[in-house]
Amino acid sequence: MTRILAISATLAGLTLAPLHAQKAAPVKTTRTLQVVSSAAARALADACSEWAEQNKQTVAMAILDWGGNLIESHAMEGAAMNAIDTALLKAKSALRWRRPTSETNKIVRSGENLAPTFMNDFPQNGALPIILNGEVIGAMGVSSADGEKCAKAAIDKVFAGKATFTGR
Repeated sequence: MTRILAISATLAGLTLAPLHAQKAAPVKTTRTLQVVSSAAARALADACSEWAEQNKQTVAMAILDWGGNLIESHAMEGAAMNAIDTALLKAKSALRWRRPTSETNKIVRSGENLAPTFMNDFPQNGALPIILNGEVIGAMGVSSADGEKCAKAAIDKVFAGKATFTGR
């Protein structure tokens, strides 16, 4: 037992000595975050509505900031009663998994990862994360068969092609 303590003390002395000699690097206590602004969220809803009208579709949409807070919700006239709820659920899923919900849907269907099903996510096609400069700044969910196309068209228009939908 004494030998083990001696070895432990010796090892501790060897590893602690260099640590005391080094200067500690300053700790960065904050960071700057980019988020989808209210104005951008409204512009996303308008752009998606425009795309939907051109493609003869009726959609509802939900736009979230990076923390999952709803900053814009819109349903076109004639949208189904459950459309806002499903758009919101899709947006939350895209934000949580940081990928288009169509990708998450494929992963769940293949059995590769079933976590979204027991985490109460809604991995159905129609939502995209919004990634700018490598950081997720929000997500957009759209309830329709072409929801991801609508969201992509809106994000491309509002962010002038600078935002992406996958960060990996």
